[in-house]
Amino acid sequence: MAGALALLLSSCALLQPEKVEPTSRFALEAAFEPAPVTGTAAQVLLVAPPTARSGLDRAAMLYVTRPYEMQSFSRSEWVDAPARMLAPLLVDALERVGGFRVVQAPSGVTATLRLDTEIAALQQEFTTSPSRVRFVMRAQLVEVAARRLVAARELEAVEEAPSDDPYGGVVAANRAVARLLRELAEWARAKGAGS
Repeated sequence: MAGALALLLSSCALLQPEKVEPTSRFALEAAFEPAPVTGTAAQVLLVAPPTARSGLDRAAMLYVTRPYEMQSFSRSEWVDAPARMLAPLLVDALERVGGFRVVQAPSGVTATLRLDTEIAALQQEFTTSPSRVRFVMRAQLVEVAARRLVAARELEAVEEAPSDDPYGGVVAANRAVARLLRELAEWARAKGAGS
């Protein structure tokens, strides 16, 4: 009787579903200092939705352990594709720097300039110790009426991760995003003023 009971209990244990660790989801965020109010900006800047290179257009959090080989964490991901999370942060950075009246596409407002951006890299690199996050973005400032390229630039921010895990990468990514977007906003203001 005891043997049958032990066999029954052990077979029930085999039928239990395997416990799966839940996926952690993280957001890209950035805080910017408010710009001093200096009057009304004359130019309207239309911010096109950011795009991303192939492989960066999904919620997967990417990392590299050797050049050219991209991998994604199995239990950690972004809450949305990075380009979609970046759109409101980009608008916020441009508004804080000033120099434009900023509108986000699609918009019925007539704009003087348009800012097009593309994420070229967003990855945690375990090729160094401690690991680091590399964020690269390409930007183009276009004069809308003339369909003329005013300026183009590739910006890069690299930040050390406070820990060699996905959360450390998220902290470093958010620092890199904040730094790069401030630099991008300053660049756009300087180039837009000369157009």
